[in-house]
Amino acid sequence: MCADTLGGVTSIYLDRLDRVRTAMTEQGVDALLLSVGHDLPYLTGYQAMPLERLTLLVVPRDGDATMLIPRLEAPRVDAQPGVFELQPWNETDDPTELAASLIPGASKIAVGDQMWARFLVELLPHLPGAEYRRAVDVVGPLRMVKDQAEIDALAAAGAAVDRIAADLQSGAIPLVGRTEADVSAELSARIIAEGHQKVNFAIVAAGENAASPHHHAGSRVIREREIVLCDFGGTMNGYCSDITRCVFTGDVAADAPDIAEAYAVLHEAQSAAVAAATVGTPCQDIDRAARQVIADAGYGEYFVHRTGHGIGLEEHEDPYIVEGNATPLAAGHAFSVEPGIYVPDRWGMRLEDIVVATDDGPRPTNTVDHGLHDVVA
Repeated sequence: MCADTLGGVTSIYLDRLDRVRTAMTEQGVDALLLSVGHDLPYLTGYQAMPLERLTLLVVPRDGDATMLIPRLEAPRVDAQPGVFELQPWNETDDPTELAASLIPGASKIAVGDQMWARFLVELLPHLPGAEYRRAVDVVGPLRMVKDQAEIDALAAAGAAVDRIAADLQSGAIPLVGRTEADVSAELSARIIAEGHQKVNFAIVAAGENAASPHHHAGSRVIREREIVLCDFGGTMNGYCSDITRCVFTGDVAADAPDIAEAYAVLHEAQSAAVAAATVGTPCQDIDRAARQVIADAGYGEYFVHRTGHGIGLEEHEDPYIVEGNATPLAAGHAFSVEPGIYVPDRWGMRLEDIVVATDDGPRPTNTVDHGLHDVVA
């Protein structure tokens, strides 16, 4: 979240820290330690570089938060008065010893998932007898529920990639005769041109390559009369976009009726899953809604991944839309709905929107057409 785009930033971080401390009290956690990863910017606005020098936000349950940071990195931090005290450390200091000195007597400590193991190992002797657990249990449930500013940021990012997908569907992005890698590079350039600061991925998979859900775009030349799967997204003002659309380089009804038939099933499955994404519905029931349609049509063995993942500061975060996750949707949960059908060595297809659960029903942030468009060579 950026101060110049979303106002009242300091008060937002203060509110989030207050809710974190409430969760710490409820779970009996004495201190929270966050290093690299997205929990840190969620609470402070600062994204730590993954360096061999430790950056660490230390949040005692009953005291002020302190950000320990290498002195040479301190100029990169935007002050957030009242949110945390900035404490630069020098090259000859032991930052884990400094961290321990800020939480004397802490017996239950929650550590960020992305904190490097070397720093945790170095911390252990300074706090003998302490019990450690994952910080995701404290911060994760809070991050899952997006506030209005976060939802607006996701919607803006979604609208940007919608415009790219519309160009793909209209044929404004040439495909036939180009390599997957070349088209991927163009999608990446368009993501930046549409206002994203970072490209997270730009999957382009043609024909049989589309049967690999996370295919890496390469030297394969796109040909006439085949399906092309494009899954792309980036980060805009801190929040992520993610969309998948497929096109066919010819007349799909005449050239590949099997693909046309399967895509109709996929479209129905995706629509059913979005419709099921109402507040109070368990996440696994959304997965089941998509999977049932695909299984009933005889393609069940070719749907090889979960139906979706949460999205926000990270491309993949809680809640996950998968069998076994009985977490009920709450207003503010944001997640992908992206069923797929993948026939090995032949073709694959996926259809993906980002959806926000609201009290008025599911709200897709992607609205570009969901059909399988024929594009001219």
